[in-house]
Amino acid sequence: MRGLFWFLALLALAVGLALYAYYNDGYVLVVLPPWRVELSLNLLLLLLLAGFVALYLVVRALVNVWRLPAAAREFQRRRVEAHADDALRDALRLFYEGRFGHAIKAAEAAYAAGRAPGLAALIALRCAHALHDDERVEDWRQRLRGHDETVRSARLMTEVELALDRRQFFDARQALNQLTRSGGRHIAALRLALRTEQGQGNWDEVLRLTRQLQKHKALTAEQAAPLRHRAHRQNLATLAADAEQIMRYWRAMPREDRREVRLALVAARALGAADDCGDAAQLVEDFLDEQWDSSLVEAYGECEGGDILARIAHAEKWLLEHPRDARLLLTLGRLCRRRQLWGKAQSYLEASLSTEDSRAAHLELAALFDGLDRPGDAERHYRAAVLRS
Repeated sequence: MRGLFWFLALLALAVGLALYAYYNDGYVLVVLPPWRVELSLNLLLLLLLAGFVALYLVVRALVNVWRLPAAAREFQRRRVEAHADDALRDALRLFYEGRFGHAIKAAEAAYAAGRAPGLAALIALRCAHALHDDERVEDWRQRLRGHDETVRSARLMTEVELALDRRQFFDARQALNQLTRSGGRHIAALRLALRTEQGQGNWDEVLRLTRQLQKHKALTAEQAAPLRHRAHRQNLATLAADAEQIMRYWRAMPREDRREVRLALVAARALGAADDCGDAAQLVEDFLDEQWDSSLVEAYGECEGGDILARIAHAEKWLLEHPRDARLLLTLGRLCRRRQLWGKAQSYLEASLSTEDSRAAHLELAALFDGLDRPGDAERHYRAAVLRS
């Protein structure tokens, strides 16, 4: 519709000009003694229009000629920038393709052209590290620091990753501290911090970072659980000589972690090693009364102190629910032997062997028969234990 309007407007203008020229009888007299020139007004207007157009074209041509060197320089600059952009894109592509040597060459070209030199140096640094070329790593690290304002956070993240790959955890922590001061403690940085604290054995910090990453959904529950459990095991190991501290730590653990059988086993054995058989037994009883696991019941009979008769009575209650559990029978036999309940001990240990032929049960029976002065039976079980090892 708009095109039709303009077409009609131009058509009306053309008709108007034609009518004006047809009915215009004016003329112009130009006197330049001794000459006189008489021109039609229509012709004069056409000549003036043509002169204006010609003058415009001449001036435009002169301006373009005057601007030609600057235009040539601008064209050359754009051409160099285009080549640098291509080199930078090639460096990124080659880096992700794993062609690190070619990527370094492309990054070098982009860096030399001054096109995003910080990014080019960052790519080259990562490629040099992937090639284990320490000389080029140091060279590109120095170049990268010259463009720290534009890629500071990226440089620090790269420094942390490179330090972790070399297991230089102290250097990784220093770079992380700089990143934190610049406000860069995001999820990716938290993941790197988690690896750093694991490497340095700071297990309380590992627990804190694991909870934080899980809260931000950067770790699933399945991924976070092994990290928490390992941290708890390491912390319990450092408290092995202090039963009070072990129990305080155990009670402070989240309930979901206290239901992990391997952690309960570590805690019970740590309490036993600290000669706190009462708390060790209580810990095992609380766990197994709620959730049965045969791998934990052995720890119930390992501690030699405490109220052994009470432990035997409690274990016999478990036996009513798990009569064919070989480890429970072995534990009862071990406890009865320590209380010199020889008949019950032999009965439980032989029942354990009938359920599962284990080396531990043979050793316990051998020790029992040694105590009863039955060397032949003891030797037979020692030999069976050797064959089971």
